[in-house]
Amino acid sequence: MSGYSSTDHRRSRVRWAWVGMLLLAAFAAGLLTARFALTRLPWLAGEQRSGDVQPASTSVTAPASHLAQAAHVAGSTTAASTIDPDTLDTREAALAAQLASLEARTATLAADAGAAGGQATRAEAALVAFAARRAVDRGLGLGYLEGQLRTRFGVSEPDATEQVIGAARQPLTLEDLRQGLDAIAGDLATGTRGDGWFAGLRRELSGLVTLRKVGTPSPLPADRLARARRLIEAGQVEAARAEVSRMPGASEARNWLGAADRYIATRRALDRLEGAAITGRTVAA
Repeated sequence: MSGYSSTDHRRSRVRWAWVGMLLLAAFAAGLLTARFALTRLPWLAGEQRSGDVQPASTSVTAPASHLAQAAHVAGSTTAASTIDPDTLDTREAALAAQLASLEARTATLAADAGAAGGQATRAEAALVAFAARRAVDRGLGLGYLEGQLRTRFGVSEPDATEQVIGAARQPLTLEDLRQGLDAIAGDLATGTRGDGWFAGLRRELSGLVTLRKVGTPSPLPADRLARARRLIEAGQVEAARAEVSRMPGASEARNWLGAADRYIATRRALDRLEGAAITGRTVAA
């Protein structure tokens, strides 16, 4: 009997232990559920409150913005109505003066630009003319300068242009003239090739006594020939030609005199081209 009661008592203790554990689990589950509900409810309530308040804020700010705009317009109208007409006239006069000054500056700049363009054209033409003179003096061909001469001076100075171009195609330098003069020096001094022996003898006898003013150059053929050589060395071909033409054998120097004439004509043509370039009587390339 005692054994049976102890066994029942042990079973009841085990049963109550399980019941206690189930109660504790249920209590813990309830706590977790309550905590979750408490953390979720404020967020939902906040959303609801924000959604309810938004239309009210919109309805409040809209009239405020309209009032601000109305106040700004009213202030602008008031400021505009308070401007003095004399002040407006003064401002208009100042603006007109500034516009006139700008127009004057623009006109000045345009004139300066035109003058600069003209100066540049003159400078380019002068360079072409100077380069042509250098090439002719050295007995070289013109090359591309030939086209530049025709373009810039062909209208204003056609004869001078063709003279320079032709001279460049048949070069003639001071050295050529000097050598040619040396080649005919004997015939120039005596002149015996074309004249008879009696004419030569008469010139020799007439040259024994010469009367001339003090300070004038000697008319003797040898002295004229020496002066002609010095003049050629100095580039004064026209004066050298004058000396040669007065010598006894001038008739024997027709070829040399013709070459000297061509040299002189070429230099005069170059002078005309350079003058046209300086005065602006050219055409821009």
